[in-house]
Amino acid sequence: MQYVKLGSTGLDVSRICLGCMSYGDPRRGNHDWSLDEDASQPFFRRAIEAGINFFDTANVYSDGSSEEITGRALARYADRDEIVLATKVHGRMRPGPNGAGLSRKAIFAEIDASLRRLGTDYVDLYQIHRFDPGSPIEETLEALHDVVKAGKARYIGASSMHGWQFAKALFLADAHGWTRFATMQNHYNLIYREEEREMLPLCADQGVGVIPWSPLARGRLTRPWDATTARGASDQFGRTLYPESDRQIVDEVARLAAERAVSPARVALAWVLRRPGVAAPIVGATKLAHLDDAIAALDLTLTDDEAAQLEKPYTPHPVAGFG
Repeated sequence: MQYVKLGSTGLDVSRICLGCMSYGDPRRGNHDWSLDEDASQPFFRRAIEAGINFFDTANVYSDGSSEEITGRALARYADRDEIVLATKVHGRMRPGPNGAGLSRKAIFAEIDASLRRLGTDYVDLYQIHRFDPGSPIEETLEALHDVVKAGKARYIGASSMHGWQFAKALFLADAHGWTRFATMQNHYNLIYREEEREMLPLCADQGVGVIPWSPLARGRLTRPWDATTARGASDQFGRTLYPESDRQIVDEVARLAAERAVSPARVALAWVLRRPGVAAPIVGATKLAHLDDAIAALDLTLTDDEAAQLEKPYTPHPVAGFG
């Protein structure tokens, strides 16, 4: 396993982060394709054995059961001081007022609820899952700062939003002496590269670590364009992300994979890993082969010509993934 500093922090993380949205009670929430606790265990064990120390979940995944399963599995297979555990806040966790969002009240309630589910007294990285236009950003930032000062989180991070929103948050944190966002978890892969316009240059300039979600485009880059999966069949959000024109890039990934005698997943992930500023792509896995491919991608080095061929068919996309 390879390790890298997370942005400008002193924290060492594996270059692959295991995304834990795939693990949760399929009867809870809207992820009926998720793996239950028994089926999830081999993935955590394999990840730990391979040297992965970075795990990402969220309070909303499978209505909190992803955090429960993740917490119990990591307690079973890992030393808490040796892993980097990340979760998120923003989405709706209960009906009625204050059941979602990034108000001070919501953040204080949700960090405690996440810690209970995870079975730990702190998380290493606490992230805002999305930007909340209904809460003053100053209120959100001060609340996150207080969470860190209370010892409930070591670092804070953000996720998909506009570049100007993130720049404003960084500026305000500096101006007030509040804890700064250390990471940006954004939507970035071979068939969605709009983040290269504003967000990635901003992160590079500000020393923010980039940990992309969906680096394999929800599996689109790992299989023929017309192939379907159980998750894909029910993934309404995913259908809004990638238009028919992306087929050309998927075909190019498959061509290069055949030429290199490796899986398309290894090629697509190797491309993300070589991008400037990317610390650790967040990879989901529902088959052990998915996890093995992600780990193997660390040993695949694309040439500049190969990367250029993969990038050549790209066409601009509408901004997507902020919802």
